[in-house]
Amino acid sequence: MKLLLLLLFLQVPGCADSRCFCQVSGDLDDCACDVETIDGFNNHKLFPKLQTLLESDYFRFYKVNLNKVCPFWRVGGDCGLKDCAVKPCSPNQVPEGIRSSSQDQCSAEVKDSEQPESLGAVDVSLSEETREALLRWSKHDDEAERFCVLDDEESPDSQHVDLLLNPERFTGYRGPEAWQVWNSIYEENCFKPFTIKRPDVPNSFHSSSGSDAKVFYSWLEGQCVEKRAFYRLISGLHASINIHLSARYLLEDSWFQRKWGHNASEFRRRFDSDLTAGEGPKRLRSLYFLFLIELRALAKALPFFQRPSFRLFTGRPEEDRRHKELLLHILQLARSFPLHFDETSLFAGDEKEAAKLKEDVRLAFLNISRIMDCVGCFKCRLWGKLQTQGLGTSLKILFSERQIEALPSSGARRPISFQLSRQEIVSLLNAFGRISTSIRELKNFRSLLAEER
Repeated sequence: MKLLLLLLFLQVPGCADSRCFCQVSGDLDDCACDVETIDGFNNHKLFPKLQTLLESDYFRFYKVNLNKVCPFWRVGGDCGLKDCAVKPCSPNQVPEGIRSSSQDQCSAEVKDSEQPESLGAVDVSLSEETREALLRWSKHDDEAERFCVLDDEESPDSQHVDLLLNPERFTGYRGPEAWQVWNSIYEENCFKPFTIKRPDVPNSFHSSSGSDAKVFYSWLEGQCVEKRAFYRLISGLHASINIHLSARYLLEDSWFQRKWGHNASEFRRRFDSDLTAGEGPKRLRSLYFLFLIELRALAKALPFFQRPSFRLFTGRPEEDRRHKELLLHILQLARSFPLHFDETSLFAGDEKEAAKLKEDVRLAFLNISRIMDCVGCFKCRLWGKLQTQGLGTSLKILFSERQIEALPSSGARRPISFQLSRQEIVSLLNAFGRISTSIRELKNFRSLLAEER
């Protein structure tokens, strides 16, 4: 297989950078935006500030259960590759405020917002039994709005992981198991009939043909905008993950040094038009669509984070205050983007049909989040779960506009109409950080491939 790829590298005409980036320019489908505007906004304005925020304690510690059993097929044992391992944190490595129960934090926020306005206020406190029933109803309503499965943070199998010490990078995890994960996502969860063959990157497990691609894209363009958008989100996520693996590749492994860096050959293998049956550049284009969706969600979420009662709580008041200011600055920057995706174009038309389509999309993405527990490499599973949870949280935000608009203003004593858990917040920002990093890395790979001419 390696010899075949080498021969293809030598035989294909044209420059590698043009073959990888041949479609990565101009206007995006179903959007009023273009690639160049996103590149400039992300690389020069957003990316540096976002990286600073993600290095803070609140966002670097992520609680996750990596021991869930795959609900769809048997995963063959633990990954034997040393770079697949994830090192969880010991309790004393996690700030005290993050270690404390998320329920306690939520309760503290509610209590702060429900303090009597005067000594003469009427006591309308609820019985403990009634409070528990309300919490159960609230939890049920919240789960009905979620687009992804969240791990039970109270489970003994859930552990805090330092994302900075367990970075997403190439681990050597590949082969039939890795292919099965993506194949299940595309074939069973993207609304595609089994009679329509999906064009895919040729490898030793299957092949693809030009006729398959023509039939598939003819079918896709005939679908409603919601189903086209769903496919592009998954394709963009796939592209982003492949960029990360190519940008942090194990270049040298010796007894005295391990060197990670950009592997232009790996990037070409994943995105060169001639080596991927034309799919690589299409996936890169989908990456920009994914960026727009998650950017729009951040902008829409600003009122939730602006509430005085909301804190990035780690138990270090001064740091928490500074990091909330930085978060709000990033969200306001996201809101200032001039060419946002218009989510009102989705799920429009007949109200009953739109509601059913939205629920179909929600359940499909919910299923994809479950598939992440079938990834055999723990490092890949960690980042797969985080990024699907982040995208799921973005979708939850986009389609909760009424609830966000109904959030009580400062001093108001209405119930909270929209809520995000710490797990959702951490995954939301880190997932977008991965997309932002991918777009920034494309600039690096353009330069590397141009130098090879």
